[in-house]
Amino acid sequence: AGKFYLHAPTETSQATLASVSPVFAVMKFDKEGNTTYFEKKKTELYQELGLQARDLRFQHVMSIATRNNRIIMRMEFLKAVITPEFLLILDYRNLSLEHWLLNELASQLAGEGQLVTYSLPFEFRAIEAILQYWISKLQGRLNTLQPQILETLEALVDPKLLSVDRSKLHILLQNGKSLSELETDVKVFKETILEILDEEEVIEELCLSKWSDPQVLEESTSGIDHAEEMELLLENYYRQAEDLLNEARELRVLIDDSESIIFINLDSHRNVMMRLNLQLTMGTFSVSLFGLIGVAFGMNLESSLEEDPRIFWLVTGIMFLGSGLIWRRLLSFLGRHLDPPLPPHVPAALKKSQPAAGRVEIKTNLKGETFGLSRNTVTNQ
Repeated sequence: AGKFYLHAPTETSQATLASVSPVFAVMKFDKEGNTTYFEKKKTELYQELGLQARDLRFQHVMSIATRNNRIIMRMEFLKAVITPEFLLILDYRNLSLEHWLLNELASQLAGEGQLVTYSLPFEFRAIEAILQYWISKLQGRLNTLQPQILETLEALVDPKLLSVDRSKLHILLQNGKSLSELETDVKVFKETILEILDEEEVIEELCLSKWSDPQVLEESTSGIDHAEEMELLLENYYRQAEDLLNEARELRVLIDDSESIIFINLDSHRNVMMRLNLQLTMGTFSVSLFGLIGVAFGMNLESSLEEDPRIFWLVTGIMFLGSGLIWRRLLSFLGRHLDPPLPPHVPAALKKSQPAAGRVEIKTNLKGETFGLSRNTVTNQ
């Protein structure tokens, strides 16, 4: 009984730790493309693979590392462990990821379809399939954003619009944020591959079969450089990521240019409204200035002018004529100071004479160099 009470808490604690230890849902692919599914605890999995516990701590980052003749690939939610004999996909329960795993990955690993790499070892096919999936996913995101951004910009950049649709601006803002996230993901993907390309030792370590398969080792000694093949493979996807990043940058530049055009259109309409307001203010000032005459005659003062019936029409005509003249002078003053000056006129004869003079000078220089004469002598002749 004493032994029971002594060991019972220990067994209970071990059972509790075992129950809370993380469990991976694993999909396994072999060289022929056969697929198996199983669930395994993290401790058991890294012990079977000969890895450390920290190697299976998958954060949402991108990295490609090697340890104990194993390749550990982290592509955000895509977590893979590659060996010379099989490929493990961990935590694959994702709708888009399951579609790719079930319909494409098995055939690619077996050497079917577009990724035909029969002469290369299994890890080459696995790395290429994962990189191809990720670059196609990034390309798909760009293909989705590009038509939406172009359609929104086409609706916004319209000189006929006096105001900007706020709903379109909101859509453009959301698409701009998505484009920034895409640029960040592409940059991280490109930098991850570039870090491997800068280290020749890491490229050698990625060739797993070269150190475990005697046939592959014999091929490498006979002239087939698997490290060079791995470098070419990574450079191919590095260039694809560079092209994808350039397309995203061009779209970003288009958004910035369109924003400038939108601001220019708004400033132009604002200037028109300000000019119209200024013209109306000048007209009001002109009428008010000559309206003082009517105010003066409307005062309760007696004079001999109010007895003449023609004085009313005379004063009224002077008021309207003077207001019109003053308003016209103000408009001409406004036009001289606000309208841009015209470029100076260049006579047509001067335009024609300049190339001819240039040709004459070139001819005289050639003659002087040919006959050994000075430029002054040729000019006098």
